[in-house]
Amino acid sequence: MPGHFALILHAHLPFVRHPEHEHFVEEEWLFEVITETYIPLLRMMQRLVDDFVPFKLTMSITPTLCAMLQDQLLCARYVRHLDLLIDLAARERKRNRKHPQLWELAEFYIGLFSETRRHFVDEWKCDLLSVFRELRQIGVLEIIASAATHGLLPILHQQSPRAARAQVLIGRDVYVELFGAEAAGFWLPECGYAPGLESSLREANLRWFVVDAHGLLFGTPRPCRSIYAPCYTPAGPAAFARDPSASRQVWSAHEGYPGDPAYRDFYRDIGFDLPMEHLGPIARGTRKFSGVKYHRITGRGDEKQLYDRTAAENAAARHAIHFLEQCREQIREVGEVGFEPIIVAPFDAELFGHWWFEGPIFLEQFFRHAANEGEFRLTVPSEYLAAHPTQQIVEPAASTWGENGHLAVWLDPSNAWIYPQLHAAAQTMIDLAKKTSAVVGQSHRLPIAGLAGEAPALQFTDRVLKQLARELLLAQSSDWAFLMKTGTAREYATQRTIDHLARFNRLHDQLVTNNLDEEFLHDCEWRDNIFPNVNWRYYA
Repeated sequence: MPGHFALILHAHLPFVRHPEHEHFVEEEWLFEVITETYIPLLRMMQRLVDDFVPFKLTMSITPTLCAMLQDQLLCARYVRHLDLLIDLAARERKRNRKHPQLWELAEFYIGLFSETRRHFVDEWKCDLLSVFRELRQIGVLEIIASAATHGLLPILHQQSPRAARAQVLIGRDVYVELFGAEAAGFWLPECGYAPGLESSLREANLRWFVVDAHGLLFGTPRPCRSIYAPCYTPAGPAAFARDPSASRQVWSAHEGYPGDPAYRDFYRDIGFDLPMEHLGPIARGTRKFSGVKYHRITGRGDEKQLYDRTAAENAAARHAIHFLEQCREQIREVGEVGFEPIIVAPFDAELFGHWWFEGPIFLEQFFRHAANEGEFRLTVPSEYLAAHPTQQIVEPAASTWGENGHLAVWLDPSNAWIYPQLHAAAQTMIDLAKKTSAVVGQSHRLPIAGLAGEAPALQFTDRVLKQLARELLLAQSSDWAFLMKTGTAREYATQRTIDHLARFNRLHDQLVTNNLDEEFLHDCEWRDNIFPNVNWRYYA
């Protein structure tokens, strides 16, 4: 009995856009993954299509990432960033002219960055989303929706079900605007699930979502087909479970493929190795990753050997065949029970290319070999559910794919201070939305119940409420709590949370006292320009 394999890539970055600065180092998070992940994945899929290789892939592209990929300011800054990378690689080629291996690597980077620029600017006109849309339209790529700003829904739902609902519905709306159709699937940020969330998913007309393995295994009742078939929730949408063995084999640097000695070392970068004067304008006087890396993983010690691109490509091809064999064996064993199983393997998209430089090669080789596979076929969850509509009803258990499978990363002494503030802001937003909704459709000069004095024109009030929703949504991003816990960008994450809440509170106070500062409102709209059509009424 054949089985099915569904690969899901979760593409996400927090909304980082700082027009108030000529250059902002955190914006380079986006530039790095465009270069190392998104463009390589798109080129991989286009090659497979051109070669008539049948494949199926699912991706979530979060609303915050979509907003940045469409933003003209960030796109222009990305092109400038590519130009600086090309300049750096050219200077490196000249510097290493007497070292054949390093010269060859510098030549490799010139080619990589130049080709990236050609695809992004000349071929795709700085519009990556249009390429994703084309792949979706021809049926090889299923794109699914996600929460508006990657808010951790179990925490938001516990504090305020309306706040979690708004994250879901606004995320759904953004998807419809971008792709012209409703999404079938939904990516729960951090695979974070708690009972009750499925009601909001049903309201958004979503058919399925993904939980971690223990979310389904510890469900009520226990699933009779373990994690190898979806289960419907009592409210309707189906839950697919992440397969831990397939996932571990790919993402783990210790147990999985990315730790192979032949692969490029992520942490060894000329941005830290070379004197500042050699780095030039790409560094802007700051020690940081440049994207030019000359060494391979080699081993656990500090001494690293030079990167051999051919050896790394060969390792990726071997690992792709090994992974295919592992999937085949696993599906064969599960299928002996007497049903068509599905293995669901979700990953952060940024693993492929950014963290694991050779990851896109691995994926392409896996897809090419899987095209001739007889034991299983590649699928997307929507297709599997349509072909297997009869499934068990189970209430999944609260879970995430974070460390130890629960919320500890996002509920930690380092970040716990944010939740009373977020809860208060969400409740304020709900109260204000309810009061304002009560007078929509009446005279534009009617006072809003509970607000001081005569309310401003409802059109102006609508602008304020939209911006209040944006500031609240941005403050709720799970990325800030995560970065506070890991310490990788603690100061930035802390300041972002404080800034969004401060702008929210100031706008609210101005609205309820009928003392609006339009210049301040305009500044907020200019800084945090995400979701131009955000529907604040979801909070009512």
